[in-house]
Amino acid sequence: MTDIAPEFSRTLPWGAVSRKEKREELEATEAERAALAARFGILEVSSLRASLRLRQEAGGAVRVRGHLTADVVQACVVTLEPVPQHIEEPVDLRFLPEGAEPEDEPDGPDEILTEGEVLELGEAVAEQLSLALDPYPRVPGAQLELPQEEEEEEEGPEEEPARPNPFAKLAALKGKQ
Repeated sequence: MTDIAPEFSRTLPWGAVSRKEKREELEATEAERAALAARFGILEVSSLRASLRLRQEAGGAVRVRGHLTADVVQACVVTLEPVPQHIEEPVDLRFLPEGAEPEDEPDGPDEILTEGEVLELGEAVAEQLSLALDPYPRVPGAQLELPQEEEEEEEGPEEEPARPNPFAKLAALKGKQ
């Protein structure tokens, strides 16, 4: 397995988080934002910031709550013109220590399995940003025009041949009696 470094990497050792709340402020550099834009297939990530509060939970998991803000530019799905978008999303994550089993709690926070002795906060924030992107960005007033079917020839539409009455033969036989 090859380890590829994330475009927006902000690691924190597990030991740096205790039951006492710890605050972390993350902000992507210009190079990181450009790499994230390329990864997500969008035109630009103008800004990306996250304010996070971390606290160790019972069982060793680390709960991360906070707020993500970003400014991005995507291409309109109709016209391909730039569509700026401001994103503000809550963050609610749980980092699980190596070997821990995820909980089957659909309304709970997103759980992140970890390997090693660090929390990868930057990648977690990048993934939250990718989920917040508009899947179908459109500039105001953009409408998809469907191609019109070609005009019928001057003769008009072809008429379907009349279907024979399935009981016509029976009626003819009955009339011969």
